Amino acid sequence: MPSGSDTPAPAVPGRGRRFMALVRREAPRTVLAVLSGLALALAFPPYDLWPLSLVGVAALGLLTRGRTARQGAWTGLAFGLPFFFVLLKWLHVVGWDAVFGLALVQALYTVLLGAGLAVTSRLKYAPVWAACLWVTEEWVRDRVPFGGFPWGRLAFANTGSPFTPLAALGGAPLVTFAVALSGALLAAAAAVLWRLRRGAGRSVRAALPAVEAVGLAAAVTVSGLLVPVHTDADDHVDIAVVQGNVQRPGMDFLGRPMQILDNHATATEQLAADVKAGKAKKPDLVIWPENASDLDPFRYPQAYDRIDEAVKAIGVPVLVGALVDHPDKPGYVFNQGIVWDPKKGPGASYTKQHPVPFGEYVPFREQLSKIITRFQRVPRDFYPGDRTGVLDIGSARLGDVICFEVAYDEIVHDTVDAGARALVVQTNNATYGRTGQPEQQLAMSKLRAVEHGRAVVTAATSGISAVVAPDGTVTHKIPEFTRGVLRASLPLRDEKTVADRVGALPEWALAIVGLLSCVAATVIGRRGRTKDEKGQQ
Repeated sequence: MPSGSDTPAPAVPGRGRRFMALVRREAPRTVLAVLSGLALALAFPPYDLWPLSLVGVAALGLLTRGRTARQGAWTGLAFGLPFFFVLLKWLHVVGWDAVFGLALVQALYTVLLGAGLAVTSRLKYAPVWAACLWVTEEWVRDRVPFGGFPWGRLAFANTGSPFTPLAALGGAPLVTFAVALSGALLAAAAAVLWRLRRGAGRSVRAALPAVEAVGLAAAVTVSGLLVPVHTDADDHVDIAVVQGNVQRPGMDFLGRPMQILDNHATATEQLAADVKAGKAKKPDLVIWPENASDLDPFRYPQAYDRIDEAVKAIGVPVLVGALVDHPDKPGYVFNQGIVWDPKKGPGASYTKQHPVPFGEYVPFREQLSKIITRFQRVPRDFYPGDRTGVLDIGSARLGDVICFEVAYDEIVHDTVDAGARALVVQTNNATYGRTGQPEQQLAMSKLRAVEHGRAVVTAATSGISAVVAPDGTVTHKIPEFTRGVLRASLPLRDEKTVADRVGALPEWALAIVGLLSCVAATVIGRRGRTKDEKGQQ
């Protein structure tokens, strides 16, 4: 007779079975998170469906509501990965693996955001803490690693919405906070209505919190319309922006040496001929884009002479974008904007402070280049500058910001604080032409115009070159891959906005509140569990 020890034990579900049960249980929520991330991506240029930024925020809030930190983290990943993949798909010209890799790195921040939203969803005034956490996520992502990557901030999807004027009070972080607060309030209203739908008390009183939340969301949304945006100018300067164009888009846009430089020089000389013939008014200054000279003019006499010929032909100072070899460090190059005078030649210059990691320099080059041979296409590292780009160009005191630097709050703020009366964004988007990236960058210029009360000139090698008025309105534009000269009377302003005066204070305050809300939720949760355990004893 078999002993009791020989009796078969009850079947216990294996680890694989438990995993599959988890997958089935979480699948609907995961699919909704993916769709919500895609919706948020469509809020950004080139789609510009800004109301979807509210939908995306609200959806992520609902999907993480009442969940554990681990569950919220998974939902954050499912939300963030498709969002960043669609937002950054312009990087496919480098490779779709690059798109996925960068999207995955950026989605790690939404993993933390999802966890934070989950643990704070049980707190009183949860929508406020949720909005602060969105600022916290952007605060960290804008700085870490390698100086951060600010693409995809909620503020950059709202450069032509009722939220936009709030930038004049607290910059991009305040716009993000307002958008996130409105979305979180809508999520709170939806949660109340869902409970009512399931029969948890259908009285008018039970529905009142939903009405209040929707009303507050609407009030926050239109609050920006009450913010005065000053556009009056102290004086003006007549400018000409030269978009010389490139021969072809993509990684190999440079073509043969001197080709892009000759494009810009020729367009400038044509403008000079029109001025001489009385067909056009002579500008006070001319602006060329980033990398307008593909050769170092101080090393290659032919480049120097070609620039000098064009500048002397127009007879006014020209801001020239050029790559300049580092004088003391072989293998390093400066990305510069150089003020070139028709009589004195090259003078003051600005060196880009924030080169793009893996695009303009390769961190850990020796190690990574052995693994990823594509990095060999970045043969030299760009050396960062150490000062703001405030330059006297003729009669105008302009602030130069080069390409991706327009995405970084502190660089633009410091430039205005140093005395820039208008901003110039020299950029070269030829690699990413017709991918949506130039539109995304122009949207940042629109937000900066409102934030600092300054006109912003975007000078692009292949487009989009544009002038943005201090109220964020695009007044002049040259489309992509078109050679042209943009003429405008540029307003110059000295008055500073509230955002200029407070600087990064609103961002730090909101980000720290977001972190503290997570700490508070964790402490309260532990106390609750401790009480439950004591009650069971």
